[in-house]
Amino acid sequence: MRFLFWLLAIFAVASGFAVFSRNPGYVLLVYAPWRIELSLTMYILAQLFFLAGAYILLRMLFGALTLPDFVRRFRAERAQKKGREAMLAALTAYFEGRFAVAEKEAERAIKLGESTSINAILAARAANELRQFDKRDAHLQSAKGKSPGDDTLRLMAQAQFDLEQRQPQKALGALKALPGNAQRKHVGALTLELKAQQQARNWDAVLEVASQLEKRNDSHRTMAEQMRQQAWLEKLRACAEDGKSLRAVWKSMPGEYKHQPRIAAEAARTFMRLGECAISRKLLAETLNAEWDSGLVALYGDCREGSVVAQIEQAEDWLKEHHDDAGLMLTLGKLCLHQELWGKAQSYLDASISLQPSRDAYTTLAHLAEKQQKPDDAFKYYQKATQLAESGSLARK
Repeated sequence: MRFLFWLLAIFAVASGFAVFSRNPGYVLLVYAPWRIELSLTMYILAQLFFLAGAYILLRMLFGALTLPDFVRRFRAERAQKKGREAMLAALTAYFEGRFAVAEKEAERAIKLGESTSINAILAARAANELRQFDKRDAHLQSAKGKSPGDDTLRLMAQAQFDLEQRQPQKALGALKALPGNAQRKHVGALTLELKAQQQARNWDAVLEVASQLEKRNDSHRTMAEQMRQQAWLEKLRACAEDGKSLRAVWKSMPGEYKHQPRIAAEAARTFMRLGECAISRKLLAETLNAEWDSGLVALYGDCREGSVVAQIEQAEDWLKEHHDDAGLMLTLGKLCLHQELWGKAQSYLDASISLQPSRDAYTTLAHLAEKQQKPDDAFKYYQKATQLAESGSLARK
């Protein structure tokens, strides 16, 4: 299409020259004492050449005046291009695990004039992986105020570094400094705050942040749930010597956590230490009826206070469905020993050992032998308990 346009233009010019050449006029220029007479065709050509020359001269003059700016822009664009290439190389090296190269390329991008703070933060992260903490802090400091809107990126990196060095209070300070209340809006910031509160052992805050994180992002449900369980466990452990505080914590705990095996076991042990054996028995029975757990049923046998006939009956009811559970057999053996039912105790303890030998079972058999005035048998059982404990220690090593 463009070729056709130029072809038509050439034909039009040629036609014009043909017309003027057949009927040439003339132009008379008078400037005393000179007179110049030109053909019209020559005059028009001279005017065209004059205009073309003037245009070319003006363009050259304008180019000469704007040349310094053009050179500056060209150099800046070239430096920016090289800076972006260096930043890309730094990112590639960082995610490939070549942290020394990543830091070097990020520093080169900064020297080439890259104004974004991403390069400084990337260099800080690379230095952190190399355990060069002084350089890391220097890079992070250089990112401050480097470009608007990058404070969140810098403060998030700072919080993560503080958490890695077990400095939760500093991490919380960095998160609180996030602009625009981003601490409560940013899922990544909430995740870091949850870890910081956990390190700081602020369990009430852990419960609060875990709930917020779960509402903000459903994919964090599992982590939030684990954190809540740990928080309630730690709250129980914190009041191991204070019955009033323990009952208050237990009352405030949501029902779905009270029958979690780990929480139920910790609560039961704590209540037993404080002499609240009835509460422990009820808690363990309810939890085991809801969800069977071999470790928990073994703990049920440690709660012995007064007559334990009701406990034996409950345990024997469980035996109908869990007749191959060594922990349940051990519990029945302990309860029968406490109730002075020597024969049943012997039978249950032997059954427990046949299913799974344990130091606790042999020790209980030794106590039973002592009750029956059989010191030789007691000594034999103590020996087996010791040997089992030693073999277990060696296996763990």
